Amino acid sequence: MTSKKFKSIVILGGGTSGLVSALILKKTFNDFNITVIKSDALGIIGVGEGSTEHWKLFMNFCNITNEELIKETDATLKYGILFENWTKHKYFHNITYEMADTKCGQYLSGFAYSIINNLSPKEYTTSGCFHNKISVEAFPLQYHFNNFKLNTFLLKKCKLNNINIIDDEIKKVNVKNNNINSIEGQKKKYKFDFYIDCSGFKKILISKLGTKWISYSKHLPMNEAIAFPTPDTDEYPPYTLSRAMSAGWLWRIPTNGRWGNGYVFNNRYIDAKQAQKECEDYLGYKIDIFKNIKFEAGTLDESWKGNCAAIGLSSSFVEPLEASSLATTLNQIFLLTHLLPNYTKEDVDLYNKKYKKIVENIRDFIVMHYLVKKKDSKFWKELKLVLPETLKTNLNKWKHRLPIAEDFAGNYLPFSNLNITCVLKELNLVNKNYIKNQYNSLSKEFKDYTERNMKAAIQYYTNINAPHYISHKEYLQKIKNK
Repeated sequence: MTSKKFKSIVILGGGTSGLVSALILKKTFNDFNITVIKSDALGIIGVGEGSTEHWKLFMNFCNITNEELIKETDATLKYGILFENWTKHKYFHNITYEMADTKCGQYLSGFAYSIINNLSPKEYTTSGCFHNKISVEAFPLQYHFNNFKLNTFLLKKCKLNNINIIDDEIKKVNVKNNNINSIEGQKKKYKFDFYIDCSGFKKILISKLGTKWISYSKHLPMNEAIAFPTPDTDEYPPYTLSRAMSAGWLWRIPTNGRWGNGYVFNNRYIDAKQAQKECEDYLGYKIDIFKNIKFEAGTLDESWKGNCAAIGLSSSFVEPLEASSLATTLNQIFLLTHLLPNYTKEDVDLYNKKYKKIVENIRDFIVMHYLVKKKDSKFWKELKLVLPETLKTNLNKWKHRLPIAEDFAGNYLPFSNLNITCVLKELNLVNKNYIKNQYNSLSKEFKDYTERNMKAAIQYYTNINAPHYISHKEYLQKIKNK
């Protein structure tokens, strides 16, 4: 393949992945002609969404402020995910600045200290969030959105940035020499230099180029979900709730004006009606199902093929237990921008190699969450996970030591040694004696430094009446009223 020079890029799909991809491409390549083809008739999934900290990087890159996001998308703030009913005690996936920075080289001595001293997350994390408060000094880097309002907001940003928006439904994809030559909609025929498939599960473009689907169903047990809204509440916790249910797990996401909810389950144990009834029993009131989605976790063998790259749900789907969907999209498109100009076969191969690592990183992290000892329903009693070889190898290493950055390949992996260590600790997947021996091998200087940092963090975060804490909803209302 010779290098490819081009000026026109089309993005098929007007959901979050498509519009975010368009904004990043336009910001990066100002002289490229960027077009989004979307179908108002098809709409978006729109089930409510949470982000990881990668979303903040996107906001900074595209000059989107915290204030305008909150005002226009009914966004709330998020510190992390609270896992309820998965283990004997609730646990919290949240990484504070202190936990990230208290280390000796790559060794996470702060986490080691918390394991050895049996600290709960409430002692060393932003404890105010368990009282519906945020810290204005340790501001959250993650968000929850109303997906429909987020879509409207991103669409407006695209138009302001001179991105062409076309409303049409693509009916035919014309392929020539293993590349897309043109596409045909209900209104007209279109021809571009490069095609980005953000059509979601339909995979309208990339499926015509001979890509294959690699299933993760033997590793991940969920295959169906219901999604539904619930009414507004007086206060908003600054975290996502993930509650283990009889055949899967329930998500609860607060947005300003309503909650987004869903039950992700294994349909060999319950169906959508039974899932709805279980949610109603838990919540104490009737609900109306907004979406019923059947899925198979997995990924494409090639996310970039010929002159087409699949981004977001078009390329992979791993259940939303850790809100990884947006992170996947952002990391894919940022990686693509580095390789797209004058790309060669070597660039395409590199992209697909890195993309595979991104999806495996997410898959393995999600699988880890199911390594629990629940036996309170038929599903949990019968759950037998087939561990991916990559995860099996890493878990064997991490029984003897904490993860380090070198265990992970590349800068675009959504989950790092920080995230992994947090969950290993809470699920008791580490050997405390080994961790203690490793920690005790540190010099007195590093141990004293770690202890000082951790004690200071505990004192800072656990004083929920400190002036740096403010009601989450009160903060949001101040922004909305500006």
